[in-house]
Amino acid sequence: MIDVDVLGVRVEMPTNNPIVLLRERGGGRYLPVWIGAAEAAAIAYAQQGVVPPRPLTHDLLVDVVAALGRTLEEVHVVEMREQVFYAVLRFDGGVEVSSRTSDAVALALRCDAPIRVAEAVMDEAGVLVDSDDEDEEVEKFREFLDQVSAEDFLGDDPSVPEERDEDGPEGPGEPGREKG
Repeated sequence: MIDVDVLGVRVEMPTNNPIVLLRERGGGRYLPVWIGAAEAAAIAYAQQGVVPPRPLTHDLLVDVVAALGRTLEEVHVVEMREQVFYAVLRFDGGVEVSSRTSDAVALALRCDAPIRVAEAVMDEAGVLVDSDDEDEEVEKFREFLDQVSAEDFLGDDPSVPEERDEDGPEGPGEPGREKG
């Protein structure tokens, strides 16, 4: 397993779809995962330390896990099948729960749990960035993050996630999509 950091979320052009970008620690590979708007907002909220007036779904799940006396120990992105990512939440006591990658990332950020990607997944879907280009790309991405807020990924009411089918607006089979 490869340890990764969440670089952030952004809207990929020209499709106008949000992605979460995971960066390999100590390496030059990045893993872009196309996600939904509500999940992008949840990840951005966690990264920005935003506490909504009412708990969002990911906040509620963190509270439920704590109330049950469990701890999220780590998140693993374990597989990619037909261009769809699969993740697993690993709790104390050896309990594992299947998860969409975006939800797993949102929870990991809230619980300060490490995120790891299977070597095979990184080999298949990771993007190697030349070290000369890396600083420029990371700087562009950080500039984007400085100008965006979680609300930019939501509709008119940020407390109400947009409804959509599980495969998202593009349907199944979209390259780099994520699913539980």
